[in-house]
Amino acid sequence: MSNGTSLKDALAYDKTFDCVQCGYCLPACPTYETMEKETHSPRGRINLIKMVAEGKASLDDLKEPIEKCLGCMACTTVCPTDVQYGDLLEAAKETLEKHETKTKAQRKTEDFLFGSFFPSASWMNRLGHATWLYQASGMQKAARTLRLTSMAPLHLGEFEQLVPAQPSPKERKARSRRVKPDGVSVAKVAFFTGCVMDSVFFRTNQNTVELLRLSGAEVILPENQTCCGALHAHAGKIDMAKEQAAANIQAFEEEDVDYIVNNAGGCGARLIEYDHMFEEGTEWHDRALAFTAKVKDISEVLVELDGLEFSKEVSKTITYQPSCHMTNVQRVTTPPRQLMESIPGLTLKEMNNPDFCCGSAGIYNIVNYEDAMDILDVKMKDVNETAPECIVTTNPGCLLQMKLGVEREKQGDAMEAVHLADLLMEAGPQSRP
Repeated sequence: MSNGTSLKDALAYDKTFDCVQCGYCLPACPTYETMEKETHSPRGRINLIKMVAEGKASLDDLKEPIEKCLGCMACTTVCPTDVQYGDLLEAAKETLEKHETKTKAQRKTEDFLFGSFFPSASWMNRLGHATWLYQASGMQKAARTLRLTSMAPLHLGEFEQLVPAQPSPKERKARSRRVKPDGVSVAKVAFFTGCVMDSVFFRTNQNTVELLRLSGAEVILPENQTCCGALHAHAGKIDMAKEQAAANIQAFEEEDVDYIVNNAGGCGARLIEYDHMFEEGTEWHDRALAFTAKVKDISEVLVELDGLEFSKEVSKTITYQPSCHMTNVQRVTTPPRQLMESIPGLTLKEMNNPDFCCGSAGIYNIVNYEDAMDILDVKMKDVNETAPECIVTTNPGCLLQMKLGVEREKQGDAMEAVHLADLLMEAGPQSRP
């Protein structure tokens, strides 16, 4: 490689030997389930990485299998030899990204999206304002009537109909950066708003803050926070992901808080691994460790604070679609279920295979649409067997994907998909006396 790093080093070659090719990962892997190819299984991808590093295969041979990986990390939960698949996947993505030939226009577009658009709260607000105008002005209705949405590239027209009604610019601007509980504060938390979460699911974020406040927490929204970097890492732009990590660490260090709370499984998985991005023994690694020690999902904090009572019955049968990154990386599985089971009138019916990925995986369902729909079809078959009125999830990508699954199954009149925070708010949360 031109920068003096060998291909073996770049691809984390030494870590490939931890894989003994036993095959325990095969039934856990969604792409192996739907594509039925060894090259699209974890052990197949690891073997390809090893072959490329040894000069027995080319980077072109590796490109499609790596691009088609969801990064759900389900393989890591069943691996008997603790293979660091996430490290191998990111190394492969970074190497492919650095070797890929792109046009000047492609580079400029990517520089804007990853360098300016997603990390910018200003751009995220503009996206939210534009969506509100599109919805409130009648443009959305006209576009659907004239079937203009069907002309959108990358199947974006299908996702357009799933975006919730947006708050006005005035409502966004009125948000407080610091809220306090009615009584004595039992905790001080900083809330990670996220980029897509804050632009598209602003009201879910507001509900999250209110749930924390009702639980007795003082909630702070650090002004200088930015994108978690997950989208950058998924695209192989590891240096840019590292920049986002450093910016967030610095922003959240400004407040002395007990927890750094997030409500998006994918964001939480990135935040909790910031220390992996910096060399051990460095100042930034130590700062990252202090940061990650405080990172918690909203469900964990609500259960720990135990400050909520619910005043309304929610007479629904629900099923829970766990976020892969929340389950397989954050290892948070019980708290969301505890919260759902505490809602009066609610019936929780578990799917046969709840941990099977829904196919969202960041922007996987946009750039690999057909493959994502094959995975979603498997998921929806499992959902339908529980016959729920509502699918509950904890990640924005999963939420849009499950909404799309409901529409594809033509179940929109009988079934909905909601974020856990919104479901909890529906139950009339009150501060515990």
